[in-house]
Amino acid sequence: MISTTQNSPLLDVNDLRVTFSTPDGDVTAVNNLTFSLRAGETLGIVGESGSGKSQTAFALMGLLAANGRIDGSARFNGSEILNLPERQLNRLRAEQISMIFQDPMTSLNPYLRVGEQLMEVLMLHKKMSKAEAFEASVQMLDAVKMPEARKRMRMYPHEFSGGMRQRVMIAMALLCRPKLLIADEPTTALDVTVQAQIMTLLNELKREFNTAIIMITHDLGVVAGICDKVLVMYAGRTMEYGTARDIFYRPTHPYAIGLLNAVPRLDGEGESLTTIAGNPPNLLQLPAGCPFQPRCRYAMEQCRYALPLADIGEGRLRACFKTPEEVL
Repeated sequence: MISTTQNSPLLDVNDLRVTFSTPDGDVTAVNNLTFSLRAGETLGIVGESGSGKSQTAFALMGLLAANGRIDGSARFNGSEILNLPERQLNRLRAEQISMIFQDPMTSLNPYLRVGEQLMEVLMLHKKMSKAEAFEASVQMLDAVKMPEARKRMRMYPHEFSGGMRQRVMIAMALLCRPKLLIADEPTTALDVTVQAQIMTLLNELKREFNTAIIMITHDLGVVAGICDKVLVMYAGRTMEYGTARDIFYRPTHPYAIGLLNAVPRLDGEGESLTTIAGNPPNLLQLPAGCPFQPRCRYAMEQCRYALPLADIGEGRLRACFKTPEEVL
């Protein structure tokens, strides 16, 4: 593969579209998504359930269901990775891109010791001997702050807590030193203390290995703690995209503003939470124009017919007819 220069993106996604064929018709889960990511950066993809966050990750990993179809472009290290042949895709997933899934208990084989599952990755993809793979796996468990790592290698998944199982999954994803790590809701099933530990761990690993991370989550607190860029999705489309500082301190899209206003604040004593009226749309019956317009208090007539996506400077994208000043 072509190596990236310091200033070029590690991952450059343009007009990504994911469509599923169903008995009721085609469903577009991801619609014309565009973003980029450099080595060592973290991108947070946020939005309500059904907004297309996970399907974006599955498309990049080549893990879509059989009825899925991908269009557009995703260039990784300068080479196109969408719709690769299976052999090339397996090599890419083994050596360059790894993924952490939501529930580590269902991702780990309950019948195999954790050490065997870690060693298998290195023996298969790095052609290590069993002894070499064992020592490398212990080192990686140490790197993810697993207590008594050598002892844990001989234990089964059910003998670990939820946080420890997630550390095992992170270690497994990092064994081949991937350039890109995709984390799909990695802290959903964990309590807030363990969530904070996992976020601290990912930040440390990012600095140590210079790994780019795509963090898929609905938790804006997680995004604030780790992400450099944020992509706000709704009904498969980009609503707003920019740096984390811009999105958190100067959001300009009504949906992004609504999400942030719905987050409890320590300095907001006595204030009631703001909610976004209505429900996410049925992807089989999306409204014409902007998909958010039925729920948006700023909606105008033209919102019913078109959805603009404009670059508003400094690499920031926004899909709204209203000016930023009109919605602030």
